[in-house]
Amino acid sequence: MRTYVITGGTDGMGKGLGLHFLRRGDSVIAVASGEDKGRAFLAEAHRLGAEGRAVFLRADLSTVAGMRQVVEEVKATTEAVDGLVFAAQRFRPKREETADGLEFTFALAYLSRFVIGHGLMEHLERAQAPVVMNIAGPGGLPGRVNWDDLQWRDGYTGMRAAMQSSRCNDLLGAGFPARYPAARTRYVLYNPGFVNTSMADPLPQPRRAVTKALARFFAMPVGKAIVPIAALLDAAPGPAVTAYMRGKPLPLTGKDFNPDAAARLDRVTTDLLGQIAATR
Repeated sequence: MRTYVITGGTDGMGKGLGLHFLRRGDSVIAVASGEDKGRAFLAEAHRLGAEGRAVFLRADLSTVAGMRQVVEEVKATTEAVDGLVFAAQRFRPKREETADGLEFTFALAYLSRFVIGHGLMEHLERAQAPVVMNIAGPGGLPGRVNWDDLQWRDGYTGMRAAMQSSRCNDLLGAGFPARYPAARTRYVLYNPGFVNTSMADPLPQPRRAVTKALARFFAMPVGKAIVPIAALLDAAPGPAVTAYMRGKPLPLTGKDFNPDAAARLDRVTTDLLGQIAATR
């Protein structure tokens, strides 16, 4: 029996993966902020006869305190983590700041993956074939890291913030081997493409209705989208870090995976976390 920790684990692809693993007898710790969806996830686990193997961990992953809460509660719940899946994302058309003064998308879609991933490395390394699965956007729309204004205080759009988080996650994965040169854990960046999930819910009308209509006809259903992801979690790739676009391997070349940029982002993020800690 394996143990999986899944952020965004009560909705969309995170939920789909969690139920997949529960059906076959594994344990799942589903992390999310919504109590109602958490209860619904546990109810589905009960119907599968998996209530003893399903945990709902409620946490606000837009705050550093919430991120660190996840690390501590996972450590208290299990001795090892076989798979750490990052699936938490939430599009914000208008700029929002978190309790830490960070732009919401940066905090949820990138920083939570940085904090939780590094925080659980010891538990990952205890597993037989551990994998970090970062469901983000390698190989998708380019975007950029806005080095002079990571929090997008000027010129914010929801798409710019979302694309920056994808580029930050590319660099997070690219920097993994330098951080952990002797690790057995494998880091996978995965872009599932257009999947029929609730990602459009925060959009204003009429964009929400249009996006949902397009999703019904053109987006991949969750059940199909998770198949190659589950396969990669079951059979860890050989290299320390790999990237995929809809199951197709991507070359780790170019500015999106530049090791110097990865090291720079690591330093900037570590300094940022230190500044937040100093104010607490």
